[in-house]
Amino acid sequence: MSRLVPSSYCQAIVASVVFWFSGMSQAGVEVRSADIEPTDSRTEISFDLSSTCTYKVFSLDKPDRLVIDIADGKLGPRFRPAEGGVVKTMRTGRPTAESLRIVLDLEHSTRPRSFLKTGGSGRILTIELDGGKSRPRIVRSVRELETVDTRDILVAIDAGHGGVDPGASGPSGVREKNVTLELAKELAAAIDAEPGMRAVLTRDRDVFIPLQKRYQIARKAKADLFVSIHADAFGNRAARGSSVFMLSRRGASSEAARWLAQKENAADLVGGVKLVERDSSLAAVLLDLSQGATLEASQQVANNVLRGLGKVNTLHKHEVQRANFVVLRSPDVPSILVESAFLSNPEEERKLNSAVERRKLAAAVLTGIRDHFHAKPLPGTWIAAHRQTPREHIVAPGETLAVIAMRHGITVTSLRQANDLRSDDLRIGVVLRIPQQT
Repeated sequence: MSRLVPSSYCQAIVASVVFWFSGMSQAGVEVRSADIEPTDSRTEISFDLSSTCTYKVFSLDKPDRLVIDIADGKLGPRFRPAEGGVVKTMRTGRPTAESLRIVLDLEHSTRPRSFLKTGGSGRILTIELDGGKSRPRIVRSVRELETVDTRDILVAIDAGHGGVDPGASGPSGVREKNVTLELAKELAAAIDAEPGMRAVLTRDRDVFIPLQKRYQIARKAKADLFVSIHADAFGNRAARGSSVFMLSRRGASSEAARWLAQKENAADLVGGVKLVERDSSLAAVLLDLSQGATLEASQQVANNVLRGLGKVNTLHKHEVQRANFVVLRSPDVPSILVESAFLSNPEEERKLNSAVERRKLAAAVLTGIRDHFHAKPLPGTWIAAHRQTPREHIVAPGETLAVIAMRHGITVTSLRQANDLRSDDLRIGVVLRIPQQT
């Protein structure tokens, strides 16, 4: 008979109380497989783990989802997402460098029950959900019928270089085009696992894409943000650190002139406004307004991403840089370029070639993006609809109240009051409520 590790109910709507379950977590817990078995009354999801783990389970609504975070977790080589019963799809990602997130998109809201049990050479994490093979979606109230659909924030991620354009090379031969692709995929997975956000890649394989087409892909997808990933190089191998760039005013001006000169751009110049030849002055004004708002948003998100990178890597430049990069020239999509590290530096080349270090960089960029859109949520998005719900932060090793407050743009006093803390001592794994910025 299998031995059950302590079980408990865990239910949360949006961002209410989150419970951590611990079974003396070991580093590097591998999720080897996922299996879903629906019955007429319930759906059972089983994850085969290499060892016991620390995990948390919580629910989100609009749309209904279940989130499982596994500390020090990683996917095994044979892991494949499963679906069935009330589980429509299964997605994975990394909200932080130290945890694995599994997101289940559900047919309807349900109360989860979870427990760990021994199973062969490891442990089985089992999640039981109410509802089985064909339970219809339940509308809980008339008010819900009136709820306006909300959309996810869409982030376009551009892996620099590719195909016949290898980019820079490190001392041991690591190529920039390969590093940026892996880092872009890591960031996309982290964004897809973030509630209210979704990612699209300009390239998902080793292929060459012209510079202008990269930001055009973002525009066609109606992206809310464009992030181009690169790895810097310099003749001096001692150069190191991360940098974040946005488009210069000169670059914006030259791009505006190019757009105004090309008649084929008139139909979608600014939000689909159709402009005829006699409206050239109006076109210039509209484009100037659009670019002004885009550059302002680019500056804000760049500042947040730079702050996030500064927590995991040396900063080569402590302020956002401006340059006339072609990929940043979209007039209506806020765009930034991240120089993740110096590939020409032997130590940073080793980091960029490490999946663990790339994961840390991706988590840092995600933190900046998340903080930007939570501080300034776009109307009609899931994040805007849930803005009043307090955010949460799980205390990581080495973090202090001051560090956490700075990261979320709040004061230590407000953080202490929101969590009724009598001292500044923190335990690793504790979930803190993050009050709204004032």
